[in-house]
Amino acid sequence: MTQNIHHEDRRASPVEWGPSPEGDSPAEQEPQHPGWLTLAEVFNSSDPFFEKFYYLLGYDYSSNVYVIKGDYLTIVDPGNDYTGFMDLFKLGFRPEDIKKIVLTHGHRDHSMGAFELLRAYPELAESGGFELLLHKDSPAELKEVVKKFGCRVTELQGGEILELGGDDWEVIYTPGHTIDGLSFYHAPTQTAFTGDMAIPHAMAEVDANAGGRLDHYLFGIKALLKKDIANLLPGHGLPVVSIGKRVVEQTYESLMLKIIGVEKEIPWLDGAKALVSKGLLEEAVFCCDRELAREPENLMAMQLKAYCLTDMGRCEESLALLNQVLSREGDNLYALTATGHALLGLGRYPDSFEYLDRALKIKPDFQDAQMYKGMGLYLAGRFDEAMDIDTFRMAFSERMKEEIQKNTPSATP
Repeated sequence: MTQNIHHEDRRASPVEWGPSPEGDSPAEQEPQHPGWLTLAEVFNSSDPFFEKFYYLLGYDYSSNVYVIKGDYLTIVDPGNDYTGFMDLFKLGFRPEDIKKIVLTHGHRDHSMGAFELLRAYPELAESGGFELLLHKDSPAELKEVVKKFGCRVTELQGGEILELGGDDWEVIYTPGHTIDGLSFYHAPTQTAFTGDMAIPHAMAEVDANAGGRLDHYLFGIKALLKKDIANLLPGHGLPVVSIGKRVVEQTYESLMLKIIGVEKEIPWLDGAKALVSKGLLEEAVFCCDRELAREPENLMAMQLKAYCLTDMGRCEESLALLNQVLSREGDNLYALTATGHALLGLGRYPDSFEYLDRALKIKPDFQDAQMYKGMGLYLAGRFDEAMDIDTFRMAFSERMKEEIQKNTPSATP
């Protein structure tokens, strides 16, 4: 699948760039762009790893641009304006030093700088051009144009290891904002290029015209959550040192609000319930954890998290939470039933019956407890006893009927 090259909405650039010329009135003052900086300067770090990264803060319709210095230059997202490179080349670099350009996705504000470089500096193409690395579903126009200039194209899909500036970076497929989103992770320094997938203080819009989808966004952001990201190099806004994981989590939280369909933050427990209704159990667990961080003794949050964990197959973790609930409320009908269900998932049928019987003693007609006990009896080989439970027998009969109908060929006229 390919997409049209898409020009993103203009993003406001930070105003804390630097001092304005003295004597200007507030209406006349414009923030001074900092120009090219090393990441060591941005992070106030003496780590030599960050000394070889140059960074240009995005402005107007251009994304952030990152240049990695090694035996040659690697650009991650060349932005949308060649004039920024005029200053880069004043630092002693030459256009023909650029051998790799890597794209986080194909939006114009991230990618068009590749064309601008080729047009503005013919010596770049004359020296053999560069290798353009991008997702296989990135816009076909990008690939076709750079090939006409003699450049090479390498299509990625995620999972590869790339050598960038002398270091190995893991390619992570992060769709959602667009279909072709990629992030790049350097495990030794816990550093990640995230493009527009995770940016400080904002969440990029889903661009349906470029194949973006909310459910894909969820897949992509969860892929980033699995990594220990400390330093985050976003497509817009200032790079983040040490707390990159929190930026990813904030994007995850914003995404959950969009999925639930609300515009502002709601109580974590309410959010968890809404996500459970949509079948998003991992997200519901995340919300429960946030609620428990705020109120560690919230039994409802423990209970809801336990339900989700059982359905996710994490029964031992579920039991640990349910034990805490029952230690405070020994006759909690729902916690007793949930414990029986979790034990059932572990194949501990006699233990399961003990808790389910306690629940049924409190409320004999409680259908969840009846159903789980019927399932346990059936799985334990006690078929007749299972069929004596009306709720289970009726559900079992319906399921059998559906299976028979599904596997019976339709009559032909």
